[in-house]
Amino acid sequence: MGVSVNVSAAVGTVCEAFLYGVYCALFMISIVILITRYRVSNRVIWVANCLLFMTSTAHFALVFTHFYIALDHAPFSDFGNETPALMAANFLSSVANLIGDLLLLYRCWFVWGKNFYVIILPLLTALGGFGCILPIPSLVLSIDPTSPVPPTDIVPLTIAGYVLPLCTNVMVTGLIAGRLWNISRIPTIDEHGKPVIIKITTGGRPMMLIIESGALYMVTQLIYVVLVAIQNPAEAILSYAATQVYGIASTLIIIRVGLSSSLEQTPPTTSSNLIFWSQS
Repeated sequence: MGVSVNVSAAVGTVCEAFLYGVYCALFMISIVILITRYRVSNRVIWVANCLLFMTSTAHFALVFTHFYIALDHAPFSDFGNETPALMAANFLSSVANLIGDLLLLYRCWFVWGKNFYVIILPLLTALGGFGCILPIPSLVLSIDPTSPVPPTDIVPLTIAGYVLPLCTNVMVTGLIAGRLWNISRIPTIDEHGKPVIIKITTGGRPMMLIIESGALYMVTQLIYVVLVAIQNPAEAILSYAATQVYGIASTLIIIRVGLSSSLEQTPPTTSSNLIFWSQS
């Protein structure tokens, strides 16, 4: 027996409530870091961080209000049906996705020495995906206003609206991860005149690399795209929870950089922090 849309939506609401609590804690930490660490604080980070949090908060407020009304007034069998409030929540989810993409793109631009050409293609795919999402609410209203999942006629447009941001995430994640890995390896000559690679070591480097590259963001988006493509009712869970994941992943990047342990900002000052790797 498959999971119903109503159950998926209810589970998604509970998951979003939990993740929103986590996001609130992380957001407060990021604000403290932006205030106390002037080196990582600038208008772009401040604006993106606050906009992302306000968008995610508005999304959760709409979803929670719908949940409360459904429990108190409407039959639970109608809980998963689309409403104007949920349409607005879905739009806010796409806005949060776009803001998160732009923050990742800003991170990628900065890591690559402020090279704009590196981010042109992922920027276009991010904007293209958002452009595909914009007409969906009006199309749903004209086809089936209460449909709990995207009507069959607009599934291709819906998939495009999520696949293009996924492409952005894949490209940006690869670019950031590759750049961080590259700048952590410094070619030099050892005392015997042989070429070696100085590898800068930082605690928990693999996990930090995953956090900084936004891989959490990418994996969430990939799972969501697959569920939407196969029209699985479980997509309702991620449609709610993913909005908070977008914020959490982006805020983790801000916190990571603010703690002064980014790879590109870690100079090889002492021999105890170096590992020599032969190129032979």
